Amino acid sequence: MPVTIHPVPQSDLTQAEIERWRAIPVAVAVDLGRNLNQIDPAIRPLMPPGQQPRLFGRAVTAFCEAPDFGSVVRAMDVIGPGDVLVIAAAGHAESAMIGEILGGHIRRKGAVGIVCDGAIRDVGMLASWTDFSVFARSVTPRGPSSAERGEINRPVTIGGAIVSPGDLLIGDDDGLVALTPATIRARIADAEARLVLEAKWEAALTAGETAEAVFGLKAP
Repeated sequence: MPVTIHPVPQSDLTQAEIERWRAIPVAVAVDLGRNLNQIDPAIRPLMPPGQQPRLFGRAVTAFCEAPDFGSVVRAMDVIGPGDVLVIAAAGHAESAMIGEILGGHIRRKGAVGIVCDGAIRDVGMLASWTDFSVFARSVTPRGPSSAERGEINRPVTIGGAIVSPGDLLIGDDDGLVALTPATIRARIADAEARLVLEAKWEAALTAGETAEAVFGLKAP
């Protein structure tokens, strides 16, 4: 079957609503509830802690029938500024779905990163781009075998999470979360309140209050 490109569902979210999430760490987002669409932590940042560029962008999804990477190639003409290429390769570890050439092309087009539930290669070059964030399940030198099949911009499963085109991907040293437009709008106040609460906890502990008092624990 040739590569199919699906239309992206329209959303009435404003950029201001999306940008409020830029200050939210992944740990804070996923602590809001089990329904916040955490992606399997086995899909790891390419760089060591403290060196990984933060990931923040809207999903362009590529469903692969690995070792075929037809959808990834075709996505080169679809992806744009602020996008994240989300590659659903079912954890396939034997063949890389993307590397320096295609990764570099979408970076030049303004894409901000890659999330691959599968393998990548050319990691030395990918890791050198401080403005481009890469998460992947594995690394291999072997490339794909064909570029004939797949789908672009359909809902996909990435590390146990459903990711739809247009979802917001946030990634940092701790991992990844995918937020639907409905979640972006409904849960930002909760996330911001959690940041305020954590700041109060830290200030109280620094001031010498006991953990029992700060966290409202029962006396032992």
